[in-house]
Amino acid sequence: MAVNLVNLEAVGKVYGTRALLDGVSLGVSEGDRIGVVGRNGDGKTTLIRLLSKLEPADDGRVTHSGGLRLGVLTQHDSLDPAATVRHEVVGDMADHEWAGDARIRDVLTGLFGGLGLPGFPQGLDTVIGPLSGGERRRIALAQLLIAEQDLIVLDEPTNHLDVEGIAWLAAHLRARRSALVCVTHDRWFLDQVCTRMWDVQRGGVHEYDGGYSDYVFARAERERIAAQEEAKRKNLMRKELAWLRRGAPARTSKPRFRIEAANALIADEPPPRDDAELMRFANSRLGKTVFDMEDVSLQAGPKVLLKHLTWQLGPGDRVGLVGVNGSGKTSLLRALAEAARSGGERQSELVTGGRVKVGRTVKLAYLSQEVAELNPGLRVLEAVEEVRSRVDLGKGREMTASQLCERFGFVKEKQWTPVGDLSGGERRRLQILRLLMDEPNVLFLDEPTNDLDIETLTQLEDLLDGWPGSLVVISHDRFFVERTTDQVYALLGDGALRMLPRGIEEYLERRARQRESAQTNTNAPAASRTSASSSAAGRSSSSSSAPSSSSAASSSGSSASGVQAQRKPAAAARAGQKEMQRIERQLDRIGEKQTELHEALAEHATDFERVAGLDAELRELDSQREDLESRWLELAENG
Repeated sequence: MAVNLVNLEAVGKVYGTRALLDGVSLGVSEGDRIGVVGRNGDGKTTLIRLLSKLEPADDGRVTHSGGLRLGVLTQHDSLDPAATVRHEVVGDMADHEWAGDARIRDVLTGLFGGLGLPGFPQGLDTVIGPLSGGERRRIALAQLLIAEQDLIVLDEPTNHLDVEGIAWLAAHLRARRSALVCVTHDRWFLDQVCTRMWDVQRGGVHEYDGGYSDYVFARAERERIAAQEEAKRKNLMRKELAWLRRGAPARTSKPRFRIEAANALIADEPPPRDDAELMRFANSRLGKTVFDMEDVSLQAGPKVLLKHLTWQLGPGDRVGLVGVNGSGKTSLLRALAEAARSGGERQSELVTGGRVKVGRTVKLAYLSQEVAELNPGLRVLEAVEEVRSRVDLGKGREMTASQLCERFGFVKEKQWTPVGDLSGGERRRLQILRLLMDEPNVLFLDEPTNDLDIETLTQLEDLLDGWPGSLVVISHDRFFVERTTDQVYALLGDGALRMLPRGIEEYLERRARQRESAQTNTNAPAASRTSASSSAAGRSSSSSSAPSSSSAASSSGSSASGVQAQRKPAAAARAGQKEMQRIERQLDRIGEKQTELHEALAEHATDFERVAGLDAELRELDSQREDLESRWLELAENG
């Protein structure tokens, strides 16, 4: 039988005049993996702080089992700024001691990319004080995960982690025996890690079994039943009203009642994207050209980010962009944005070769990672109406500024809050709102999910589902990328941009192979490593990719041996890029045809002869797709 680790009995907490938690009773047992969700400001962080005894409850009682080993990751670390990373993470352990501990090796490699902390200037001996908030947070997480714990409490652990880091953390937590309570807006992470959910709403906490997907279904069913009960109650009121109306005339004030339909929840469900219709709208708003990059090289300081890149962003394209930190994702968006601002007449300082062409009708909105400064004295609604009072969302849909504010969690009262009083997450929401109000036809979103709660994310996804335009998203939120985009491209740190037919799963596989290859090269004898590196450089060098740090080291070894890597001419690289783009268009057409065939199969399910013919067509398309994908991968790896 599982031992109870923490109990909350009739716990209450009040801030000012607002009761964040009211009479909440919960328990955490051995082996529990609990995800905590709810709107920003509803009390998620307060709940786990009370659970961890980081602050006292106003009412009720919180009890811990005797000798409970508790690890807590808060949103503000308590690291000593004068200490080194080594001191905070491994303490006084000798190198041979911690290096011989499998858990420590796993944590350092998973969170920092290697035992030597390659992203830090002095590795483990880096002083913490000058580090960024994201770097400090990873150090605090490493410190917690290295220790043995009975219960781990995490507040937004995926913040400042990339897609790889989040995937590693999910696998690590699944493998641990510790119980877990985790607040996060990352829905993919919740599905991977959690087996129970706590939904914090209006002072109470509702419990659900399963991960995030199970929670969504269970909550929808709960709300449907509640709506049915409310409909029954209103029906009884109608009967009583009818009886009253049959009485004395003085009683018949005839108040108006609005009876909600029992299926209101289903009626509000966002429809799936109609890609063909959205493409038609996008073409009418954008024409044939959006962004064309021809033989473009990007460089930030001494670092070459992209080399001889030929790529198109077309009307209606919805692209997710993933990649290792520092590979150039944000720089690529900035270069395109600067070209758009000048109408293609002026190239960004980042562009050191080639040219970016911009369509004449492009109207770009760019959400950067930095929250734009707004007049703190403006009210929320005033800040939105400053851009426009009404917005056309396409397909005949129109919203007022006030209606769009409500969709993003700014209810009537909140719309009159001064901008200066908003939290970081609320300012982020307001920034996105202002961008959408300007009716752009191209959207660049750089980490749009930062500081947004799950309900706001689903509202944003709903709006983007029916938004007709071109979209590029950089995000570590795997769920958001897969929900809002149709194609995924990756920057792997080698100067090339690659389309990934299988999306983020393929990106993680490629990164794993990169790490294995780097580890193999590191462990190989120096002489054979130099020889192998020289051979690999000759096979894989191309005009569309710059060497990564590991291949650069290999190149220097090759030079010492007198072996020079041969680069393909720029013309050959461009030809390869054009063939890849042609294959991508063919894959899109095949995907559309497969969708049509699946619909036809459903329509003619009882016509066995027709089904057999459709099935044969599907098999033929599958074969064509496999051949095209194999050719695409061959071109990507060679060029």
